[in-house]
Amino acid sequence: MSIASEAPDNAFFIGLMSGTSLDGVDGILTSLSGKQFAAYLPFPDDLKQALMALQAPGENEIHREALAANQVAQLYAACVHALLQQAGIPASAVKAIGAHGQTIRHLPASGYTRQINNPALLAELTGIDVVADFRSRDVAAGGQGAPLVPAFHQACFGSVTETRVVVNIGGISNISILKADGTVSGFDTGPGNMLMDGWIHQHLGRDFDEDGQWAATGTVVPALLAAFMAEPFLQLPPPKSTGRDLFHTQWLANILASQPALAPQDVQATLTAFTALCISDAISHYAAETAAVYVCGGGVRNTQLMTLLQQALPMPVSSTETLGVAPGEVEALAFAWLAARFCDRLPGNLPAVTGARGPRILGALYPA
Repeated sequence: MSIASEAPDNAFFIGLMSGTSLDGVDGILTSLSGKQFAAYLPFPDDLKQALMALQAPGENEIHREALAANQVAQLYAACVHALLQQAGIPASAVKAIGAHGQTIRHLPASGYTRQINNPALLAELTGIDVVADFRSRDVAAGGQGAPLVPAFHQACFGSVTETRVVVNIGGISNISILKADGTVSGFDTGPGNMLMDGWIHQHLGRDFDEDGQWAATGTVVPALLAAFMAEPFLQLPPPKSTGRDLFHTQWLANILASQPALAPQDVQATLTAFTALCISDAISHYAAETAAVYVCGGGVRNTQLMTLLQQALPMPVSSTETLGVAPGEVEALAFAWLAARFCDRLPGNLPAVTGARGPRILGALYPA
């Protein structure tokens, strides 16, 4: 898809996204004319460990955060150069980079959200204007600062003939409800891949449950699923957002401590069912009239999760590939779109989604 902007038709934008799954950087280079290129660079193990450690308070945090931010920026820059090489264009052809940064805290109730990055370094390494820190202005306006993708989902996937739901399953899951009349709502539904990824890493040393194969060998434990679903966040009305500040390994350990001893694969099966149920309950409650559900993010590759989601919902569930956008490229494309909105001085948030006092231009500019 192309990005609507007042920039010349031959202008390119780059979107960079690294999410709560802590797996790596997705990059998209896209133009108004519809040309598009994608790249992915995994986090090296030392960076992944540093970022995971920053999810909780610790010694010498400021220094460790600064070093990790520099490393994130360097990986972002490598992704940008890979995109430029793939497209065969110079940096001067790109109007701006939209760089999300890596979330290490998300506490809008305390008045802040923290996505580490060094956008000044990224501008220096690429020679391209960088737009970063997209969430802070929405939080300053009383919003959650998340999710920010529903506005882009509406621009990219909205229909004038039917209501659609777009589900992003990353570390956290969120939904965008795109009504045929043009109104949009959305919120974080709860965990996506993060608890499943953490559990399989703890027991099998793997980064994720490929195709949900390990979960498929287990049996869902109803009492454990009920304990998961008792989490108060799930009962809150939108606008709402969440992250590793709530759904972390200790959250899971606390619940498991109140249960009888369970086989690890049964816990994995129940965690997979939990993610699916959080999403399906949200859709059933807030978008029962939807015609179809389209899924993006890493969770789309979890066959077991997708099967459970389809079983729980009466409408068809498919990948955003059905609508012409690869599921692994949607969020990076959203931040290219947000960069274009910033350059045109247009709002990027939806107050109905985030709870902000009004539309706001999102981001801060770091000129090349």
